[in-house]
Amino acid sequence: MIFLEVELFTFEIKSHCSRTRARVGSFKTPHGVVETPQFMPVGTLATVKGLSPLQLENLGAQTILANTYHLHLQPGENVVESAGGIHKFMSWNKPILTDSGGYQVFSLSKLNRIDDYGVSFRNPRDGSHIDLTPEKAIKIQMALGSDIAMAFDQCPPYPATENDIEEACRRTHDWLEKCVSSHTKEDQALFGIVQGGCFVEQRKRSASIVSSFDLPGIAIGGVSVGESSDSINNIVKQVTPLLPVEIPRYLMGIGSLKEMSNAVASGIDLFDCVLPTRLGRHGTALVRNERWNIRNASFRNDYEPLDPTCNCEVCKSHSRAYLHHLIRSEELLGLTLLSIHNLKNLIRFTRSMRRAICDGCFSEDFAPWQKDSIAHYTW
Repeated sequence: MIFLEVELFTFEIKSHCSRTRARVGSFKTPHGVVETPQFMPVGTLATVKGLSPLQLENLGAQTILANTYHLHLQPGENVVESAGGIHKFMSWNKPILTDSGGYQVFSLSKLNRIDDYGVSFRNPRDGSHIDLTPEKAIKIQMALGSDIAMAFDQCPPYPATENDIEEACRRTHDWLEKCVSSHTKEDQALFGIVQGGCFVEQRKRSASIVSSFDLPGIAIGGVSVGESSDSINNIVKQVTPLLPVEIPRYLMGIGSLKEMSNAVASGIDLFDCVLPTRLGRHGTALVRNERWNIRNASFRNDYEPLDPTCNCEVCKSHSRAYLHHLIRSEELLGLTLLSIHNLKNLIRFTRSMRRAICDGCFSEDFAPWQKDSIAHYTW
């Protein structure tokens, strides 16, 4: 019997937009191919809140995210590893990306202390002391067994002085070197992260340093932390052309149609955001480029599908009036159904951008951002 070795983590660019940097690609991982551009649902604790793995698969999700820091706290990476890894633990046999915990450096700033060694936390669950270093972040992710691991980085707050941003970049680059040295799992890709806040020169320098590590993927982090949409767009336009062409580029924490469209036009391939499920849990539906508060009385006797153009199970089976009833009654089903639809909205959007790039009409229909044009595009 002859076994052929298949190279993992190859990225194939299949189509380009002639008037922008938008491209269609496929990224091979041990648990399947991720087609790009692609929106990735966030499943912080090895679950996308309110949805089963089967529901995620049915709505077209190709890969999901889990969080190193939170899984370390509960149930612990040893529990996940003993279950056979995160894919078996949560019954999801498609690609999984784990972030490193670097965002928690930003979001839990009142509970932590940062130095060149790493980050010291107070466990928000019980107050116990936790040290998270680059080496430990990698060790946890290797134990979890995700397809893609993210390097440990420092995500600076907004606003911040350029001196503070420069210090965060220096630390991020030093930590990346430690992450690379610690990462030994051959069937797991390690992505580096570009930082630099809203300072273009800091971003350019970080892009150069992170790119020099020759990793199978690269991310732009530290965006969507308080700055304007125009600032995010400027960062992406300036930084993306400096990143390697032959690997996937991931813009972290972005989930609005405008921001994704502009980013794809600049050459970004992957996105993630908690927004669609968070909005769903608060009774808000994403309908094309609008946000509808389903609690509003105007939906009480509205028997139309939520979005007649959407083929998700929610729009095929349930009326706006029924969803309004569920939300007003605080039924859990309502929150799940809105989360399903909201995720489908963003997955449909990225799929439409892929098709438009292949059809040669991306620059007319999606870039620069044209709300009216997108409203009439066949999703």
